[in-house]
Amino acid sequence: MKAGKLRHKLTIQNYTITNTYGTVTKTWATYATTWGSIEPLKGKEFFESAKENAELTHRIRIRYTAGITTKMRVIWNSKVFEIMAVIDKDEKDTEYELMCKEDQG
Repeated sequence: MKAGKLRHKLTIQNYTITNTYGTVTKTWATYATTWGSIEPLKGKEFFESAKENAELTHRIRIRYTAGITTKMRVIWNSKVFEIMAVIDKDEKDTEYELMCKEDQG
């Protein structure tokens, strides 16, 4: 993986759930900060419950970082990407491909 293609500074976050006096709170915290590339794959629009929705999918490439799961998300600028799949490129623990869905909400 060439470093020149890794031009986006990304923050990978995981969440914790706390239960305080019966109130469940989901809090996001930084797990790692890394450089990567973001490639849009496709966009689709569809109607659901009489309103228009849009879904964008992206491939995010990063260097191997241990512990990344589909329960995490990626932040770049003001965009939030939900990790749908984590692919260990070539099964060598050198590069990850994160298949993500952009959060539109």
